Amino acid sequence: MSGHSKFANIAHKKAANDAAKGKIFTRLGKEIMVAVKEGGSDINNNSKLRQVVAKAKASNMPNDTIERAIKKAASTDMSNYESVTYEGYGPNGIAIIVEALTDNRNRAASNIRNAFTKGGGNVGTPGCVSFMFDNKGQIIISKEECDKDADELMMLSLDAGADDFNEEDDCYEVLTSPDDFTTVHDALSKENVTMASAEVTMIPQTYVALTSDDDIKKMNRILSLLDDEDDVQNVYHNWDEPNE
Repeated sequence: MSGHSKFANIAHKKAANDAAKGKIFTRLGKEIMVAVKEGGSDINNNSKLRQVVAKAKASNMPNDTIERAIKKAASTDMSNYESVTYEGYGPNGIAIIVEALTDNRNRAASNIRNAFTKGGGNVGTPGCVSFMFDNKGQIIISKEECDKDADELMMLSLDAGADDFNEEDDCYEVLTSPDDFTTVHDALSKENVTMASAEVTMIPQTYVALTSDDDIKKMNRILSLLDDEDDVQNVYHNWDEPNE
């Protein structure tokens, strides 16, 4: 189960500086714009938009910023942007999936390949690692910010349509199918449950630990370079990151 390392990641990101927060908001804004272009600006009739808005709210993106992004999408030409997915390997065979949104496929491919290479990894063929992941809705709830006990939260989640509920030392994890994500998210929101993270994501079926300091350094380099790349929207991997 991924809750321990996943939550450590989220806690670290929430303590990030304003520049990092701005980068996250920029990426979320692009996701919102693409969702609006694909399915319209009515959140009630656009499931993809509902998913992205839920993710944005869990990332503490202000409501007025979300609304501006939705309105901006109606007047911005996104036709030259395309979604591209790259798959590859990091040190010790770590599986990595990179989702990009770009107006220049060649630039994105070159920069992403460069990030893998500089970290001792390599880009593979489509499908080479995606079979190791499950597409799931994932909601992380910090125990410190939740006034409900585990049984109450579990029943609330399962009754709303969640597939699974897991408890870790410092958090709860709710898993859903992608189609049921917004229903479960809305049910928890109505009960004033504060979510540290809420998104439809790629969850590894198994995790791989890195024991070599050199491998850890290389993996962090790959992730850092990908994070600096403007075309990159999301990065998924099966590294069992150590708690900070």
